[in-house]
Amino acid sequence: MSQQPEKKRGLFGRLFGGGTTDDAAQPLAAPSEPELPLKAVSEAAASPLPDMPAEPLPALETLAPAPEAVEASPKQGWFQRLKTGLAKTSAKLSEGITSVFTKRKLDDDTLDELEDLLIQSDLGLETTERITSTLRKTRYDKTIAPDEVRQVLADEVERVLQPVAVPLVISGQHRPEVILFVGVNGTGKTTTIGKLAARFRSEGRSVLLAAGDTFRAAAIEQLTVWGERTGTPVISREVGSDAAGLAFDAMAQARRDNVDVLMIDTAGRLQNKKVLMEELEKVVRVLKKSDIAAPHQVLLVLDATTGQNALSQVEVFQQVAGVTGLVMTKLDGTARGGILVAISAKFKLPVVALGVGERIEDLQPFDAHEFARAIAQV
Repeated sequence: MSQQPEKKRGLFGRLFGGGTTDDAAQPLAAPSEPELPLKAVSEAAASPLPDMPAEPLPALETLAPAPEAVEASPKQGWFQRLKTGLAKTSAKLSEGITSVFTKRKLDDDTLDELEDLLIQSDLGLETTERITSTLRKTRYDKTIAPDEVRQVLADEVERVLQPVAVPLVISGQHRPEVILFVGVNGTGKTTTIGKLAARFRSEGRSVLLAAGDTFRAAAIEQLTVWGERTGTPVISREVGSDAAGLAFDAMAQARRDNVDVLMIDTAGRLQNKKVLMEELEKVVRVLKKSDIAAPHQVLLVLDATTGQNALSQVEVFQQVAGVTGLVMTKLDGTARGGILVAISAKFKLPVVALGVGERIEDLQPFDAHEFARAIAQV
């Protein structure tokens, strides 16, 4: 039997340029306001607007009842949508594995080619080493079928992801439970908040939303629309208002109305890290004046199409806001979902949910087994 050679020196030295950087997706446009009838417009124009004090946020009991619980999609339907979302990454991996391992023995050259393929798919150095090490130990100098390699890929990816597959739980120890959402503009923070509001309302929880991205009118309008859709009150201020002051007011409102969950949106402008840090630190500092433990959860929303950029986003927001969990959105056919594996291996942060579409039920708890199967096409 052939002896297994020692692992080649400089295994990853040539691979530092493997990833590419995509621009973050643009923010979603808020739905337009419905047009008033012509008569109503004329009457409004003819009447001067009186000076009126701002109305307080209505008490929860005056709001629309909680929406019906969303009927869960069949498990197979969700898995198929996940496979579709990971199609770009999984197709590249599957085709590359077939090309490398068809009628070939596992040797140093095939392992080198596999390493290149895994790195270029954003799986990261650590996971790549785990996969190639497993193959080297078990199948070196033997013929190996592409399906066997895919199975090893799925198994190793699941081992990396299983410890971080942690569902989002409202403990009930805090009232309100304050969840702060952070992330770059355009990642889907506001939409994620709206979908979670629908979920919490369907569970019978009272919810308050705070439009803390006070720099963008579109973000405020979009969250307001989600509030209307889900029967959830939204506290907001004029564009340019102090975000920390809004957070303080939202906390006070949530306590007055005995709200179960307060979810706070925030601005995300990574092009100016100093300003971002100051804004988020101020929001956190103000929340702690009301509750030393707040925010109780800090969820970073990542766009799956951004690839390697997501690693730097996790690092920056972790330093600024103390991220406690991740949500990955926009897992459509253009996604580069392999980056979630690299992030999980490096940061070990809980992954609480994945978004694969626009519907409320398209945001689901993260399942490591299904994700690994989808990305490896097994």
